[in-house]
Amino acid sequence: MLEKFCNSTFWNSSFLDSPEADLPLCFEQTVLVWIPLGFLWFLAPWQLLHVYRSKIKRSPITKLYLAKQVLVGFLLILAAIELALVLTEDSGQATVPAIRYTNPSLYLGTWLLVLLIQHSRRWCMQKDSWFLSLFWILSILCGIFQLQTLIRTLLKGSNSNLAYSCLFFICYALQILILILSAFSEKDASSTNPSFTASFLSSITFSWYDSIIMKGYKQPLTLEDVWDVDEEIKTKALVSTFEKHMVGELQKARKALRGRQQRKAWRGSGDGLHGLNKNQSQSQDTIVLEEVKKKKKKSGTTKDFPKSWLVKTLFKTFYIMLLKSFLLKLVHDLLMFLSPQLLKLLISFTNDRDTYVWTAYLYSVLFFAVALIQSLCLQCYFQMCFKLGVSVRTTIMASIYKKALTLSNQARKQYTIGETVNLMSVDAQKLMDVTSYFHLLWSDVLQITLSIYFLWAELGPSILAGVGVMVLLIPVNAILAAKSRAIQVKNMKNKDKRLKIMNEILSGMKILKYFAWEPSFKNQVHELRKKELKNLLTFGQMQSVIVFLLYLTPVLVSVITFSVYALVDSNNVLDAEKAFTSITLFNILRFPLSMFPMVISSILQASVSRDRLEQYLGGDDLDPSAICRRDCNFDKAVQFSEASFTWDQDSEATIRDVNLDIMPGQLVAVVGTVGSGKSSLMSAMLGEMENVHGHITIKGTIAYVPQQSWIQNGTIRDNILFGSELDEKRYQQILEACALLQDLEVLPGGDLAEIGEKGINLSGGQKQRISLARAIYQNSDIYVLDDPLSAVDAHVGKHIFNKILGPKGLLKGKTRLLVTHSIHFLPQVDEIVVLGNGTILEKGSYSTLLAKKGSFAKILKTFTEQTGPVEEATVNEDTEEEDDCGLMPSVEEIPEDVASLTMKRENSLHQIRSRNSRSKSRHRKSLRNSLKTRNVNTLKEEKEPVKGQKLIKKEFIQTGKVKFSIYLKYLRAVGWFSIFFIIFAYVINSVAYIGSNLWLSAWTNDSKTFNGTNYPASQRDLRVGVYGALGLVQGAFVLIANLWNAHGSTHASNILHRQLLSNILQAPMSFFDTTPTGRIVNRFAGDISTVDDTLPLSLRSWILCFLGIISTLVMICTATPIFIVVIIPLGLIYVSVQIFYVATSRQLKRLDSVTRSPIYSHFSETMSGLSVIRAFEHQQRFLKHNEVGIDTNQKCVFSWITSNRWLAVRLELIGNLIVFFSSLMMVIYRDTLSGDTVGFVLSNALNITQTLNWLVRMTSEIETNIVAVERINEYIKVENEAPWVTDKRPPPGWPSKGEIRFNNYQVRYRPELDLVLRGITCDIRSMEKIGVVGRTGAGKSSLTNGLFRILEAAGGQIIIDGVDIASIGLHDLREKLTIIPQDPILFSGSLRMNLDPFNNHSDEEIWKALELAHLKSFVSGLQLGLSHEVTEAGDNLSIGQRQLLCLARALLRKSKILVMDEATAAVDLETDHLIQTTIQKEFSHCTTITIAHRLHTIMDSDKIMVLDNGKIVEYGSPQELLRNSGPFYLMAKEAGIESVNSTSF
Repeated sequence: MLEKFCNSTFWNSSFLDSPEADLPLCFEQTVLVWIPLGFLWFLAPWQLLHVYRSKIKRSPITKLYLAKQVLVGFLLILAAIELALVLTEDSGQATVPAIRYTNPSLYLGTWLLVLLIQHSRRWCMQKDSWFLSLFWILSILCGIFQLQTLIRTLLKGSNSNLAYSCLFFICYALQILILILSAFSEKDASSTNPSFTASFLSSITFSWYDSIIMKGYKQPLTLEDVWDVDEEIKTKALVSTFEKHMVGELQKARKALRGRQQRKAWRGSGDGLHGLNKNQSQSQDTIVLEEVKKKKKKSGTTKDFPKSWLVKTLFKTFYIMLLKSFLLKLVHDLLMFLSPQLLKLLISFTNDRDTYVWTAYLYSVLFFAVALIQSLCLQCYFQMCFKLGVSVRTTIMASIYKKALTLSNQARKQYTIGETVNLMSVDAQKLMDVTSYFHLLWSDVLQITLSIYFLWAELGPSILAGVGVMVLLIPVNAILAAKSRAIQVKNMKNKDKRLKIMNEILSGMKILKYFAWEPSFKNQVHELRKKELKNLLTFGQMQSVIVFLLYLTPVLVSVITFSVYALVDSNNVLDAEKAFTSITLFNILRFPLSMFPMVISSILQASVSRDRLEQYLGGDDLDPSAICRRDCNFDKAVQFSEASFTWDQDSEATIRDVNLDIMPGQLVAVVGTVGSGKSSLMSAMLGEMENVHGHITIKGTIAYVPQQSWIQNGTIRDNILFGSELDEKRYQQILEACALLQDLEVLPGGDLAEIGEKGINLSGGQKQRISLARAIYQNSDIYVLDDPLSAVDAHVGKHIFNKILGPKGLLKGKTRLLVTHSIHFLPQVDEIVVLGNGTILEKGSYSTLLAKKGSFAKILKTFTEQTGPVEEATVNEDTEEEDDCGLMPSVEEIPEDVASLTMKRENSLHQIRSRNSRSKSRHRKSLRNSLKTRNVNTLKEEKEPVKGQKLIKKEFIQTGKVKFSIYLKYLRAVGWFSIFFIIFAYVINSVAYIGSNLWLSAWTNDSKTFNGTNYPASQRDLRVGVYGALGLVQGAFVLIANLWNAHGSTHASNILHRQLLSNILQAPMSFFDTTPTGRIVNRFAGDISTVDDTLPLSLRSWILCFLGIISTLVMICTATPIFIVVIIPLGLIYVSVQIFYVATSRQLKRLDSVTRSPIYSHFSETMSGLSVIRAFEHQQRFLKHNEVGIDTNQKCVFSWITSNRWLAVRLELIGNLIVFFSSLMMVIYRDTLSGDTVGFVLSNALNITQTLNWLVRMTSEIETNIVAVERINEYIKVENEAPWVTDKRPPPGWPSKGEIRFNNYQVRYRPELDLVLRGITCDIRSMEKIGVVGRTGAGKSSLTNGLFRILEAAGGQIIIDGVDIASIGLHDLREKLTIIPQDPILFSGSLRMNLDPFNNHSDEEIWKALELAHLKSFVSGLQLGLSHEVTEAGDNLSIGQRQLLCLARALLRKSKILVMDEATAAVDLETDHLIQTTIQKEFSHCTTITIAHRLHTIMDSDKIMVLDNGKIVEYGSPQELLRNSGPFYLMAKEAGIESVNSTSF
């Protein structure tokens, strides 16, 4: 049929059976023309339909587009010309075959179609269609055959078809041109990201990424340089698709859950349900410790939750990506098995001299083509998998954040903030990892099956021996892996303990310095670190054995298989084909066998994460139905109707049957004893509690000031504006009303001063006032104020009440609910509500309630008795009896997480943060005036930041190459001898490897000299024996090197950690003030663990890879020396690609970690401020912020992944070229080579591709990981404070008298700031009691810091008993002074350790101190007495007890000088009284300096020092100072003190 069609032979195999093989012209003109055309016509309709459906705005015409259209136009014209020629030739006789008509006509139609498709792509983002590119490639490949046939005929001198041939040549050239053009990408105006507009060829080779690689090489990349990700994988898009699918799946899961619960209920016949809730009920009087234990137990028996919906939802969301990657992986796996078959053909070609050379050339080209397609498939598959992984991580992270905003309190109580952040960081990451591995489950099975099948074909049943060994090694590996996993888990525990201690050391650094306790804590950390390193070494040894087995496997397997093959039957002679094909197959088999256990374990890990995520994301939401929002026609502002609310569905209601109407514009005070439910009433109104019955109706918007103020990390202005626009006039007015102007003068940078995490550098009062200013600025209708006056000083409280809350304040006319303890404001409020036990006891105005003589009058009476005149009722009304101290807070105060199960009894007063942070630096240019006069336009200009305004230094991101000195530092830590030895062992291993390969090729050569019958047994045994021995030598030396490596790296970790720890402990206090704790902890956590775990591994792999590549190249060059010519240019390309890549990759990795931490910190910030965010209804803004954060991080991760693909494609190309050229050499030098050499060279060349890839990966990994050493080194070099002990020791018994002299003493906090104390001169005599007073920021705390040399003098000196304190060691000084600090800081450990960490005192002495501190009864009542465990930060003791413990510490030290940073702000009156009397009695023989925040505590001092602005303004006895009407007199008057005696207790 086709013969007639062409009028010539269609197929004849004799054409191929000659050295000059060719295909028949008819075959070339029919089949080879129709393949590409069929492909195009088949796919075109789908393509056009797709364009029509998803079209966007049409883009303008570009030169590239015109060029392509013009060239296709030429093709069209050529086809027409050809048709015309045929028609003119055809003179009526049937000489012209039909094919000459049909092909040009087909081409006419095709070129028109191509024009249409190219035109339609104007409406697409990607201008170049993937299937057009494939069509051009196909067309060119198929045309090659016709091209060479036509050239041959012309060379033979036959001119019959000259015109046709010329047309074909022009046509072919045009097609090549179009293909070249379609490799270029067209830019699109709407998108900056080139990956969207990249052409097909550019995107499969990742060439669109070149520009970033170039940029990254020239200068370090910044966030702006990294392109945004595709819209469809941005957080918002992903989450909306995910949620769409999640709703359905979650409903099904909840239904199933209800079914399970019903069945359980039936089974337990009624009491099963009780069991469900039992472990959640919390009785009111459980002791705190029990609560913590229960928390641990509870996690064991968690309640049921909706299960197995997450994976289904993720599958539905991402199934298209999964399918695409599945297809790519399948193609890759099948192609993988073509290489060994081609190798076999090439070897047989060399051995068989009769084969035609053209077959070998064909094999070489096929070799290259197969490898190339395989590479491209693999890289696109990886890109898909990682893209999927990143998308899954993004979806999970964003969903967790979204869930956190709506989670009910009941569900939230099960998680601490840390655990929730873990869900976001660790569990999301686990799921990401597993999605990248997911396909290996089926792919491994496929690869193993195919390998065994092909091996069987080569060697028959003998391979069972080899495969048996592999299978046997799997359980051995699994056992070892499980063992090392157990060690890792144990080590994680040690690491957690060490980090917990580190955390405490860093948060309590000031105490350690005051008491000179650093050595004790240093030893604690070293002890833990010793255990950790011991485990690390064991782990390293285990890993060495695992690597040894992995390494030994292929060697062992080939030794055993070949030996069995040779020994089973004397006719089996090992020839080159069999040996080298098998070795290649064994190499393929090795990967899936080693990966399979890993995949399984990573799936198991992810399943744990899946359960945790399902439980969290399937938790119940807040139910806002009990809060009705009303519009205008409702006459009350807030109405409680029979409202009962609880914190926990299983315990009784905290708020009971409350009926309360609040009219618009009223100021209502809510009072009651501690634990009467005041805060709960506010929370119920905000919808934070579970409704029992009744409802609350609210009209208008709400602003909320919580009791524990919540401050975000950012500037003060950001905190106050809280996302609103700046209205300068109103803003100034509010700052003034909240008494913040004075503080802003003190803070560097005014309202643009940065606030640290959790408001760390503000005092409690400042935080509370900023929180108040934020609420006022929002300009809402209803203000819910939960005790905003508790944290501020009395006079500030008065100011705030008058300016803001009171009848004449800023908020007049707004509805205000004020929870308060400050009784003297009550006469000015409209209505008072008295709460008791969650119900309203009475309500009415001040006068009516007083007249009633009910519970209100009673409360009033108690307060007046305790505090003397009403005016004096400042900030500490909270009384509590001793025995009541350790109890659980009443239910209303059940906090969100166990970590803060503090004694929230005092939380109405909660501690005022150390004030010294307020006095960080002074800027005395009258900021108030400048703030007032500064008008809005100047604000828009970027102001120069004031020095000291940035408290937290920006984390130093290293850029550029890591310095060589850092590598040297690490290698020195490992030890030069070790390094030499390790490298030596690895080199011997490589030599043995080359040896065994050469030996094998000699062995296979035997098959030519002997044929099966006369193969001598001795020769056979020699071959097997030596081959086995060389294999064992390889294994042994790898094992030795790895064990030594484990030892060396552990040694290095130890040295680096010791240096880091001792240096951090000797850093000055200013270092800790300007560096967030998290950043230092990170050095001890992340960076040390990198040095422990990852760095040694990367170094080891790097050496192995490097030597592996060298040995392969050496082997190829020994066989064909000419190969060196090829290696040199390829090597240059390789090195340059690597240099380009490493620079970019390193920076992207850094950007990834820098953009990742803000996501987590913003999340934990949100978690702690949830009630505020919900009250202000700012959830959307926070969601948006989170989305932006995640997207920023996502684009860095994505870019990093792409950079890896970019590299891999280029390296694999080099690897493929090496394979191609070595096979070409084999063909060209066929006469001088034997088959065994060919096999030997090519089986190694095939292996090189992976190794090359791995080497660069390792190089960049080492670069990334060595950064850890660089960061550790940065903190090893932090400058230290003065030495702890110097040669000059103070005389024994010093200070005996305790006289202190200040000589023109000056001090500043940091070199760039102004002086805080400006020349203080005074004498303090032995045993004098001095009181120091002054406004905030006058320099009171700086005085103590100077005395303890926390701050070094900037001028002048302090002399104690004739010794200048600057001349002796710090510990000699600090051990002789005692301080009772303002914040009672305790460390986790026993009570005894907290009092006496060095064990210097006997138990009797400690009990005596406890008795004097009024703690004896409490401690002896504890089960463990002195060994009672104190939890982190002393959370299981009340604040009062902590303060008394600090007193006991001071009593133990018995030094002659006592400094008290007056701590009464956080203590109830009774404890305060105890402390005062003890101090008067026990320290009567000491010189005492008291820093007072309230005057009546120091009225009985011998002298009073009044500080202002760093100078002494008055100094004398209280009586004198009261007589002169100076600053002290005014202060006393403000506090209501007339004479020295008016404030007795």
